[in-house]
Amino acid sequence: MLTNEEITKFKQASVNIRRNIVKMIHNAKSGHPGGSLSGADILTVLYGKSLNIPSDWNKSPDFENRDRFILSKGHASPLLYAVLAEFGFINESELMTFRKINSKLQGHPSRGYVAGVEASTGSLGQGLSLACGIAMGLKLDKKLSKVVVYMGDGELQEGSCWEGFMEAAHRNLNNLIVIVDRNKLQIDGSTEDVMALGDVAEKIHSFGWEVTEIDGHDYNEIYDAVERAKQSDKPFAIIARTVKGKGISFMENQAGWHGKAPNDEQLEQALEELK
Repeated sequence: MLTNEEITKFKQASVNIRRNIVKMIHNAKSGHPGGSLSGADILTVLYGKSLNIPSDWNKSPDFENRDRFILSKGHASPLLYAVLAEFGFINESELMTFRKINSKLQGHPSRGYVAGVEASTGSLGQGLSLACGIAMGLKLDKKLSKVVVYMGDGELQEGSCWEGFMEAAHRNLNNLIVIVDRNKLQIDGSTEDVMALGDVAEKIHSFGWEVTEIDGHDYNEIYDAVERAKQSDKPFAIIARTVKGKGISFMENQAGWHGKAPNDEQLEQALEELK
């Protein structure tokens, strides 16, 4: 369980992250707010407590022993960049260069340009397979590091995801943790209308994984699930029930805000709500 002091700190961090997400996207006049806002609480706990990732990145003497975080749904890059700024990997002033020419902070994360970005992602359905390879390499090197993959639920409609789930179980990659952002919306509407996913937890469990379901906005549930996953003798999936556009009333549960920038008036309202 987290302490009250940690929860208070995480609440403030999540607010800061959400404010920066909408400011970045407004400034760029493009980006993906809905699925970025839904993951702010999860990544706050990961980077604030659960993962061993040095903020000085490759300057750290412990760099090779770091945990690896893969943002499989790379279009949620505003979330990752805002988190990296919140926890000292990059300077917050860089955020307003998002999606600008010659900026390191492009619309999809690019490895080698930004401290804290482990993999170049954006083609949906590939992050889990990539993570399987990293997890196998860590096992061969006898390292205790964990690999955490953050996926969208709409992304699970890609067949390559299920190859990844099958491979991880076959190789017994118990150093691999998947977190599914189950907000039930994608760019074209409800996931269940576009291509029904049904009982995601049961499906992944049937592939040989240990699975749990949580409230993706409850800091204690997030933290406890990740700690449980670290101790599992199987690959572990966390199905996190979230609200797309969380924290901004006119964006919440609205598929139309999957990939649209707020205008000046909407930004003002969003920042007023995020206090």
